[in-house]
Amino acid sequence: MYTRIKLVIVLLFISLNAFSQEGIPVYSDYLSDNYYLIFPSMAGAANCSKVRLTARKQWFDQENAPALQTLSYNGKVGERSGVGAILFNDVNGYHSQFGFKATYAHHIMFSRDEVDLNQLSFGVNVGVNQSQLDETEFQNSGDYDPVLGNIVQHASYFNLDIGASYNFLDFSLNGVIKNVLETRQALYTEYESDNLRKFIVSGGYVFGNADKVLWEPSLLFQYVDKTKESAMDINLKAYKNLDMGQLWAGVSYRKSFDGIEVTNGGGTNSQKLNYVNPILGFNYKNFMFAYSYTHLLGEIQYGNSGFHQITLGFNFLCKPVKYDCNCPAIN
Repeated sequence: MYTRIKLVIVLLFISLNAFSQEGIPVYSDYLSDNYYLIFPSMAGAANCSKVRLTARKQWFDQENAPALQTLSYNGKVGERSGVGAILFNDVNGYHSQFGFKATYAHHIMFSRDEVDLNQLSFGVNVGVNQSQLDETEFQNSGDYDPVLGNIVQHASYFNLDIGASYNFLDFSLNGVIKNVLETRQALYTEYESDNLRKFIVSGGYVFGNADKVLWEPSLLFQYVDKTKESAMDINLKAYKNLDMGQLWAGVSYRKSFDGIEVTNGGGTNSQKLNYVNPILGFNYKNFMFAYSYTHLLGEIQYGNSGFHQITLGFNFLCKPVKYDCNCPAIN
């Protein structure tokens, strides 16, 4: 009975977190001028040091709904190095994880002067995660099994992320391998895999008139090594310079290439994870504010409300000379 209950817990956890089982879940928060949250090679790549605080809450009409908070810093050290740090707290029902990442990045500049952007970057995250399974709450579900022990289980592991970025004028390309090392938490015993690797690649290009509107289409692809799951983000952002700051807005559409079989009154259909994510932001001097809303698509959903996220940012120690390019993530 105990083993069966644990198996059910694992399967439920996996189904709710197909692309975010270990470490920081990959949502659309990177579009809030926060590529460093995913790619360690972006630490210190920009003209300014950056602090970003995000809070994400899902399904307000559901009890024990998933919630995520992240706090990150990254900045340049010397002429060719960058450092960063990330704290995150991810809660999903009875399961939660807390983690810390420290980052070092090295930047190679191919330009002949300080205004032409042609930069290749490499970065590594060293991280520690602690996962928790709170079995003390099971007794309130009505199907409590005393064999569970009424305890809170903890498991910690150490891992690495390795990535690279290339920024050339208005073009950007990023890649990272998450959880490079094979490790096992032993929180769910024999049902866990020691392969937590995830591959993520993104690319984008900015065009338009800086005095009118700048447009930035981009793509992000992620692939989970163990389960062979994959998904694609298709993004479009627009930037408008105003007298008091910069207004920007965008939309992201995520399409999963893997689905599950669902039964309806007319038979059986396959449903895949698909959602649309509008985002709105404003930059005022060295401050940044952004709000995004995620709406799930498909017949089967967990609730009527969507996912809400707020991002607050602050830039400091900015270089006086900007690059001569339309490159919001760098300038």
